[in-house]
Amino acid sequence: MLISLLDVDRYILSFFNGSESVFVDGVVTILTSGFTWVLLYLVLFYIVIKNNDTMSQIGITIGCVLLCLLFADGLADGIVKPMVARPRPLNDPFIKHTIDIVAGSYDRQYSFFSAHAANTFSLAIFFSLHFRRKAITVVLVAWSLLNCWTRLYMGMHYPSDIVVGLLWGFCVGGGVWSLFRRRLKSGSVSHDGDLLITAFVFTLLMAVLMSFFRLL
Repeated sequence: MLISLLDVDRYILSFFNGSESVFVDGVVTILTSGFTWVLLYLVLFYIVIKNNDTMSQIGITIGCVLLCLLFADGLADGIVKPMVARPRPLNDPFIKHTIDIVAGSYDRQYSFFSAHAANTFSLAIFFSLHFRRKAITVVLVAWSLLNCWTRLYMGMHYPSDIVVGLLWGFCVGGGVWSLFRRRLKSGSVSHDGDLLITAFVFTLLMAVLMSFFRLL
């Protein structure tokens, strides 16, 4: 009996999807929200300002970030999702009763491909190429992959949605950097990487604490 790609997709999803823990459900629900990562965004903004000499250089860097989000999210949510019209796993009538769905999760948008994956990875790749510091690369790639995991955990996406989103994010982040690299300035960020790590770890701890106190 031949195994289809959809069967493989569903099998891999079952490995990452859900748990028996209400506590973990709470942590994941917090981490999957873009608003949770405000501190990380602020630190990145601080790094950009600190390591550029002029307002024009700051503006170019911020403009590149906005282009990454425009291309990554625009193709995913604006074009591909409506065209493919693939239901999210939690809405798919064939499997929604066989997967774990976090209480309160609800989203009628389509599944293919993941804008979370594309957006976060495009920024991770852009800043990694721009600053070329190991700490920044590790933190931002970990941040992107963590967001991808939350989408699988909650049944919002199939693994193929995530993989395609990561590939598109890689292309967008690398493409935007390549187009503007001669106008971008990479300054000294030796200590700023530590600050980014701190923001990442602090956000994780806050998500854990918030989920814990919700159970009390």
